[in-house]
Amino acid sequence: MFTPKGKFSWYELMTSDTNAAGKFYSDVVGWTMQEMPSGDGQAYTTFNLGSVGIAGMLNVGGHTGWVGYISVDDVDAHVEKIGEAGGKMWRPVTDIPGMLRFAVMSDPQGAAIVVFTPDPAMPSPERPAPPASGTIGWHELYTTDIDGGFDFYNKLFGWTKVSDMDMGPMGTYRIFDEGDQKQMGDGGMMLKAPHIPVSCWNFYFCVDSIRGAVQRVESGGGKVLYGPAQVPGGGWIINGQDPQGAMFSLVSNKE
Repeated sequence: MFTPKGKFSWYELMTSDTNAAGKFYSDVVGWTMQEMPSGDGQAYTTFNLGSVGIAGMLNVGGHTGWVGYISVDDVDAHVEKIGEAGGKMWRPVTDIPGMLRFAVMSDPQGAAIVVFTPDPAMPSPERPAPPASGTIGWHELYTTDIDGGFDFYNKLFGWTKVSDMDMGPMGTYRIFDEGDQKQMGDGGMMLKAPHIPVSCWNFYFCVDSIRGAVQRVESGGGKVLYGPAQVPGGGWIINGQDPQGAMFSLVSNKE
């Protein structure tokens, strides 16, 4: 479950219908589901590749959306630093015995993140790497301030800038690296479009082919909001919305 510190290490879907959302993502992305015990009495489901967890899901009533977990050495210390840097706390530091200690925060521009420290006893099997189907291939921040947003993640988690791309009227697209020095980086940051109500993170799930996945999205009741489109490096993407309203994206090396 847990990758090196300072990186996105887990992904969680908050949804109004776990049964329907679970079937949708299992069909579209190829995940299997597993019900997990929860100390607080709230049902929790993991999305797996084989026996390895990739993401989780829980029912939170009317709100829908994906959030990413960033692994840190000391969650309490990071909560303090995030506050000093202009971030806000949405849920105070909480323990899940035997698993992790976490807090739900936002960056200074309002994008939600979860910072966490894993329990040393928590198993952490090795996960497949992108572009394997079902892995997370890209992380994209829609923000009101690219420079301010990048500075926050650079200072708090050590992320570095790979390059800036000029997207014309859409502004700059800043590619960042989480510390593993990938040639293409780990994600990008851009000014949010007017139709996006708040700053937020969006995650790209790897699939076998983008057109095949589009058919599964549409037949499963989801919507394709943008694409298919080819991106630098030769990959293909779509931006979509699941039947419960959560935004997600897909990426594939194959059209």
